[in-house]
Amino acid sequence: QVQLVESGGGSVQSGGSLRLSCAASGYTYSAYCMGWFRQAPGKEREGVATIKTDGSTTYADSVKGRFTISRDNAKNTLSLEIYSAKPDDTAMYYCAAAKIQPGVASAYMLGCVFGYWGQGTQVTVSS
Repeated sequence: QVQLVESGGGSVQSGGSLRLSCAASGYTYSAYCMGWFRQAPGKEREGVATIKTDGSTTYADSVKGRFTISRDNAKNTLSLEIYSAKPDDTAMYYCAAAKIQPGVASAYMLGCVFGYWGQGTQVTVSS
């Protein structure tokens, strides 16, 4: 079955950097758009960045110029590099695959429709 496992979260000071990773398995990774969502306590889930099968990327306005999404199709991994972190970046970050999951509501974000999410990794940015 589809599995998405995030890692790399942690605490960083404002202005610092962090790299998140996601290991994907159970499906043809290279054939699907991938993305990162985040959700802060008391706030709605927010789309952060997507990367399509052709390598094209899209970012939320709030992270443009500070986040970089990338994928390695040979290793079935997805990454998100966070630069110039801000306290507003504090959230649980989720890796997502744009593959429809039967019986589960899909979510459209930045050009792709997502049906699978990982368990998340926490990012905390202190001022």
